[in-house]
Amino acid sequence: MIIAYEGELDGQRWLIEGESMLIGRGSDCDITLPKRQVSRHHARIERRSDGFFVLRDLGSKNGTYVNGEEVSGPPRILQDGDEIQIALCVKMGFVAADATLPLVVEGPNRGLRVDQASHRTFVGGQELSPPLSPAQYRLLTALLDAEGQVVSREEVVAAVWAEEESEGVSEQAIDALVRRLRERLAALDPDYQYIVTVRGHGFRLENRR
Repeated sequence: MIIAYEGELDGQRWLIEGESMLIGRGSDCDITLPKRQVSRHHARIERRSDGFFVLRDLGSKNGTYVNGEEVSGPPRILQDGDEIQIALCVKMGFVAADATLPLVVEGPNRGLRVDQASHRTFVGGQELSPPLSPAQYRLLTALLDAEGQVVSREEVVAAVWAEEESEGVSEQAIDALVRRLRERLAALDPDYQYIVTVRGHGFRLENRR
């Protein structure tokens, strides 16, 4: 599944059906992006014989990126949670087909719930819109997986940033990401703080019960 994160397409979702999905400005594309920076046939998502999906740039003028790294030459294997940018003007996320189970199941009107199949996040029964960015989503799932235990800053970096990007991640970058995620959750539940800072150790998620 592909989910748009920003702009006029924000929140739209496309299931990857068949063996490929064409992305571009042209009306014949499976995902049509009405931006002048986007080439008519910009990129294609293809299903390999082993079941993995790859992203291929089709010689676009303004490039195709995965997690900030330009896709050029061989196609890029996509992993669950990858952020795709088309011409640096449209941001989308890839959700793997085997991500099927919710991470947390809470009551319908209380607490925080994440549907891993669609990367949708619910607070107090209401869905966060627009969806969390890939970095915010990876941070939230790392905190949820810890089940109330403290997640260190080193563990946050490992969960959020790719290995080649993790070196040199600053304390400020971590704090900014945590702050932004808190703000997103507070937009639907301003009277409760889900993410607690444990000074000198890291962060802990306290879900409503």
